[in-house]
Amino acid sequence: MNDNLTLQQTNIIPGFNSREGYQLLWSMAKMFSDTTLVPEHFRKNIGNCAIAINMANRMGADPLMVMQNMYIVYGNPAWSSKFLIATFNQCGKYSSIKYKMVGTKGSDDYGCIAYAKELATGETLSGSTITIGIAKKEGWYQKNGSKWQTMPEQMLRYRAAANFIRTTAPELSMGLQTVEEEQDIHEKDVTPIEKPMAEIEQTMASKTLDIPKIEADMNVKHDVPQTPIKQTVENVPKSTPKEKAVSNETEEFSETPAF
Repeated sequence: MNDNLTLQQTNIIPGFNSREGYQLLWSMAKMFSDTTLVPEHFRKNIGNCAIAINMANRMGADPLMVMQNMYIVYGNPAWSSKFLIATFNQCGKYSSIKYKMVGTKGSDDYGCIAYAKELATGETLSGSTITIGIAKKEGWYQKNGSKWQTMPEQMLRYRAAANFIRTTAPELSMGLQTVEEEQDIHEKDVTPIEKPMAEIEQTMASKTLDIPKIEADMNVKHDVPQTPIKQTVENVPKSTPKEKAVSNETEEFSETPAF
């Protein structure tokens, strides 16, 4: 009886499919969150550890190795390129990834093709060609601190392998990108800025208002020549014809009739 119970307990897989599996997953996650051997984004974070353990079970990998090779880049989880390549090489479905360099070294057409052989069929599978020209057009090459300028061949292999694995064995990457891909994508600002607004921002940033000078200019009194008007008896008309007629009519009406 005890042997059967022990056998049943050892068959419990940590995960979300059963109550026992969830309890085991939570206990393992609690243990990993209390150790300093995991990266900082897993320490004291049971939820992150639980998700990493679940992903490790689905990939058939060691949970600690998964945590040590998973990074958070701009809020998104991403794999280490070396870990993703090692996972592909050890999955047992394909041969180890090989690389073919094409083009002229030092030019924009210099690139890399990742390929491997499918063990079940013997067919050679290859990925897309990644070149320096593509890196420049996508904005990966020009960004500050880019390793594309200092380690172009290594970056070509990493990117070619990531594209190859994602199209050939997407179940291994589990929809996550590599650290290099996340950095290249998020550090390229593709938000369009309208030209009028850009000009306004540039003008406002390059000019400062001299408040004292503006106030001084507003207080300046401009001398406007004025012609003095002299009010004399000669300049003022005594009465207009209409006014004279009205005046006479009034005088005639106001006279007292003689009896």
